Amino acid sequence: MLRPHPAVLRRLVEEYEALLAVDQTTHGSMPSPRAQDLAYTLCVSTGTRDVRQALQAAHRWLSAADPAAARGPLTGATSGAE
Repeated sequence: MLRPHPAVLRRLVEEYEALLAVDQTTHGSMPSPRAQDLAYTLCVSTGTRDVRQALQAAHRWLSAADPAAARGPLTGATSGAE
């Protein structure tokens, strides 16, 4: 299975977790469409079907990754799709 670049994965996890925290305070239990999109992307990126499993896998992979690669030049990159 292909794995995403650690910097890309870290950005996905950080954005999802931050957005989820905001959503819980503003929308209650209903995640925003952006949070749902990020959850889907995390699941696809980690080969899982549940966002909790995706986050566990992502955190495992990131803890095993080279710290320099996880910070990498892609951290501030945008996809242009937004």
